[in-house]
Amino acid sequence: MIQEIIAGQKAEMEKKLQDRYIERETELKGIDTDLISVIIGPRRAGKSFFAMHMVGTKPGIGYANFDEERLLRVENFDEILSAIRAIYQEPKILFFDEIQNVNQWEIIVNRLHRSGYKLVLAGSNSHLLSSDLATHLTGRHYSTHVFAFSFSEILSLFPPSEIASDLQQRCMEYILKGGFPEIWVKGYDPAEYLATLFDSIILRDIVKRYRVRFPNVLTDLAQIMITNISAEFSATSIQKQAKFNSIHTTTKYLGYLEEAFLIFSIPRFSYKISEQQKAGRKYYCYDNGYFQAKAFKFSSNIGKLFENAVAINLKQREHEGIWKLFFYKNQKHEEVDFVVQQEMKITQLIQVCYNLSVPKVKEREIRSLLKAGNEFKCDRLIVITNDYQQTETHTWFGNSGIIEFIPMWKWLTR
Repeated sequence: MIQEIIAGQKAEMEKKLQDRYIERETELKGIDTDLISVIIGPRRAGKSFFAMHMVGTKPGIGYANFDEERLLRVENFDEILSAIRAIYQEPKILFFDEIQNVNQWEIIVNRLHRSGYKLVLAGSNSHLLSSDLATHLTGRHYSTHVFAFSFSEILSLFPPSEIASDLQQRCMEYILKGGFPEIWVKGYDPAEYLATLFDSIILRDIVKRYRVRFPNVLTDLAQIMITNISAEFSATSIQKQAKFNSIHTTTKYLGYLEEAFLIFSIPRFSYKISEQQKAGRKYYCYDNGYFQAKAFKFSSNIGKLFENAVAINLKQREHEGIWKLFFYKNQKHEEVDFVVQQEMKITQLIQVCYNLSVPKVKEREIRSLLKAGNEFKCDRLIVITNDYQQTETHTWFGNSGIIEFIPMWKWLTR
């Protein structure tokens, strides 16, 4: 029976390799080394498809997908390995999908690595990348993040004309629908598809894995956080809004949602680590489509979606180790949406404003940027807009700077 399962999965992989593949902007790290290559990211973001096209055509590969209950019922992993060796004729490369579902997977992986196999692992839970890997695979792995399609990747799938208005329209479609591949490639209804995916992640990646006793409470928390994307919260304020009994439960459930790639948070910038830890955090979701599918919304909230799209783009680069991401708020509660730190230097300050047509709004964005630019000695000041493009010099009570106003579609494809 095990050989039949592995053979069936082999046929599925060969069939998928014939499907159209959209070149991803990331590369599979470590594939040409003897270290373990780990691919991590949200469920249904295209990790498996990415891995298959990176390694599926290489000679000597064996494949097993552990998002398969029949394989998980096998108590002796060596029986699965024997079936893989038989079907693939003694492979040298082993590609394991959703390996975190296997009991004591890290021990198995270490053993196979010591035996000389090249391993490629994929998983939908960041726990695979954090504590488990840090503890058990230290110094023996490379990690690659694969997220839903970026706007640039969508443009490679459906190239518009070079006319700015067409690019802006396609960008707005991306802002509203999000980037999950099957929505774009197969034309699935975004709200229905993402509502189902959301429920699956809650149940399969969190409730089942961590044996959550009150899944409805967890679902309510997730919807509260998605509804309030771009808002600043402390653990106490989240506890009150979600009506949890304790801070411990609140932080634990938030951790589950972050590990499952539903939401993420960024801290308020401070040179003092203790102040960063005490301050609130701003929360975003990993795909704009979740807001359309699951938020308790009463309007389109396009401003929130614009800011969330920028947050996703910046967060992906933080995962790649390019920079660290923060937001800024001074004592007068003047804010800058995103503070980008590379090494020990603040290199970019970014505001997101869908509509700058109201003078007071533009003035507010400029004032906060100039003050923060002066404080951090940062001269790259950016305002991401819907359609306004200009480079302007501004001064505010002695604080001066050059500010780049750039449309979202252009910033996302820079």
